[in-house]
Amino acid sequence: MTLDELNRLDSSAAASTFMRCCGATAWAAAMAAARPFRSLDAMRERAGEIWASLGRRDWLEAFAAHPKIGERRAGAAWSTAEQSGMASATDDVTTGLAARNREYERRFGYIFIVCATGRSAGEMLALLDARITNDPDRELAIAAEEQRRITALRLAKLLDAPA
Repeated sequence: MTLDELNRLDSSAAASTFMRCCGATAWAAAMAAARPFRSLDAMRERAGEIWASLGRRDWLEAFAAHPKIGERRAGAAWSTAEQSGMASATDDVTTGLAARNREYERRFGYIFIVCATGRSAGEMLALLDARITNDPDRELAIAAEEQRRITALRLAKLLDAPA
């Protein structure tokens, strides 16, 4: 899809398209309303501003759209590619991630969100271990920033994807 094609979509189709990048309905609707964008950089900048204007409920909605680290989910091709570091994970790391994911979710009430692109499974486990002791407010802010980073990467993928 080109930026011009994205700019020309009707609002509903644009919002659906943006949902591929971030699962927060309010974010996707605001992005659709913010068009036209003159460049990928301008679109990313506006995406970050909109994301920062949202709150906990919207962030949790976006987090829920992700598979857990190491989990495969139908229709989540981008997530699978982003988690490519899982392909070489040892059984110990995979088991550790699954256990720590469950513990994280019990502690915070949502799945562990990390921008996994370019990270090994071991790195993701180390990040999970480091973050699980965070204060809930601090952790939510970190998770929201990770989601913002994921979204910025996916906006570029969107423009590379077939229409």
